[in-house]
Amino acid sequence: MTLAPPRTATAASITDGVKTYGRGDSAVHALDGVSVDFERGAFTAIMGPSGSGKSTLLHTLAGLDALSSGSVRIGNTDLGSLNDRQLTMLRRKSVGFIFQSFNLIPTLTAEENIKLPLTIAGDSADEEWFQTIVGTVGLDDRLTHRPSELSGGQQQRVAAARALVSRPDIIFADEPSGNLDSTSGAELLGFMRRAVREFDQTIVMVTHDPVAAGYADRVVFLADGSVVDEMHEPTPERVLDRMKNLGG
Repeated sequence: MTLAPPRTATAASITDGVKTYGRGDSAVHALDGVSVDFERGAFTAIMGPSGSGKSTLLHTLAGLDALSSGSVRIGNTDLGSLNDRQLTMLRRKSVGFIFQSFNLIPTLTAEENIKLPLTIAGDSADEEWFQTIVGTVGLDDRLTHRPSELSGGQQQRVAAARALVSRPDIIFADEPSGNLDSTSGAELLGFMRRAVREFDQTIVMVTHDPVAAGYADRVVFLADGSVVDEMHEPTPERVLDRMKNLGG
């Protein structure tokens, strides 16, 4: 009998990560030797000035882009060891995404959009888990509505519920509240906070907003493609002070 590898306390990690665009004198090092671990069951924010490598770090961690050198792991799996099909399957099974643009299918209802990852994988939803998520994001009375019939905040909550429905090992969020008003943004970030505390979810979020970062357990600061600092138990005020020192 083959035993499954033990679940690591690290949900994702990058080691000596370098991502270079272009060659020679025009080469740009979006990531310049980044090494950082992301703890399972924690909410981590990634912050830094424009051009610091935040989105590149998120995309390479999620397997949406490949490193020029170095390694990325999700759990025990080295993404560099996977072919395209294996990488697609890993993302489908183990990774959830919440983007600034909601990426909902306009012809599907809210319920169908939420269940889409399971439909694509040929799996059926755990109805108890589905109802828990829907209740938590407050979409009980909106499940039959299409995206055009929902507010921006409701559409982003559908996207967040979709990221959670398959119980992924880790969720990557790229400026998830960036297109929302302050009330809707607070509702979404509060839900993400609950998902970590109550459902033991793991979330890694890129944001430029100190208020959004204040919902996280930890903030990792980037500058010029390198990790330059981190902060535990952040507050918006402390994050803002740190960003001012980084020029962000």
